[in-house]
Amino acid sequence: MDKKYEIIIFWSSEDKAYVAEVPELPGCMADGKTYQEALGNAEQIIEEWIETAIELDRPIPQPKGRLAYA
Repeated sequence: MDKKYEIIIFWSSEDKAYVAEVPELPGCMADGKTYQEALGNAEQIIEEWIETAIELDRPIPQPKGRLAYA
């Protein structure tokens, strides 16, 4: 399966950490002390999200690449 999902990374002052969201996979997000750590954690959580979806026989969205914002 293609795993080229868009990852959005931003600084959260509230959490004092970088937060990485994967909009195409509902609830899929990770954090880290650094940008690179948040990205690495997001890549790992994408794998886990997909594994869980397979175990639960849930659909896995195909990555659409860069999302368009209005």
